[in-house]
Amino acid sequence: MSITEMPSNTAHRVLRTAYQKSVAAYWNAEKNPVNLRLGEVDDLYHHHYGLGEYDPSVLEGPAGTREQRMIEEMHRLETSQADVLLDHLGEIEPGDRLLDAGSGRGGTSIMANARFGCHVDGVSISEQQVGFAGDQAARRGVDDRVRFHFKNMLDTGFDTGSRRGIWTNETTMYVDLFELYGEFARLLEYGGRYVCITGCSNDVQGLRSKAVSRIDEHYTCNIHPRSEYFRALAANGLVPIDVVDLTPATIPYWELRAQSEVATGIEEAFLAAYKEGSFHYLLIAADRI
Repeated sequence: MSITEMPSNTAHRVLRTAYQKSVAAYWNAEKNPVNLRLGEVDDLYHHHYGLGEYDPSVLEGPAGTREQRMIEEMHRLETSQADVLLDHLGEIEPGDRLLDAGSGRGGTSIMANARFGCHVDGVSISEQQVGFAGDQAARRGVDDRVRFHFKNMLDTGFDTGSRRGIWTNETTMYVDLFELYGEFARLLEYGGRYVCITGCSNDVQGLRSKAVSRIDEHYTCNIHPRSEYFRALAANGLVPIDVVDLTPATIPYWELRAQSEVATGIEEAFLAAYKEGSFHYLLIAADRI
């Protein structure tokens, strides 16, 4: 039986809490144009934000094609974000195995296989996303090396020490970090690398801001404070080797998206939180010791 044919009666073993069920329901129903229309540009579907300056010329020229130019530019920026994440995985060989924890519609997993030639497993608690991503891998002819699973990233069931690299891309705000990094420490081989890109609240400023609370509400998530990441990593033998504040590099994406027809209404909260300093867009790369 293929991953995409997995019966839904396994859901009670994957979705362990009412909250997880609500998150899965959200993503099973999600058909947001800001994800789907961007993916249609080159059939590579992401579920994360973008990095880098946008080309201002996309806002110029014929009005009839302006929106499509913006869609293509936002997709370029979100693909650049995935490239930045993959850049931080270190040396990956074709025989290595990677884990995409919270793999969405599969874009970064497919990019990782194309870059490294390695095996990639993606896990998601959304059966709809797993099916979509699996179909994408099959259409590209890489489903023998890129597989998507209806699994909980807190308890994957994969073999201990089986992963050279693991990443989370804007997914950690749905789980307890100490539990998550305990599972990742189990899965990573000695010296293996974990890379995280996430939005996190700035606890130097105290309690979360109204803008950050609005983001939580919009995505049914629970954004962690910045310090929580480093406490949870240290508690599980994961030692940061690189920490990069991506906040300035992501603001242009949000400024462009706010002008697009696919804006969802959350853009103002992101821009306010980033610019007031209550929210950071952070990359953390950490090694298993």
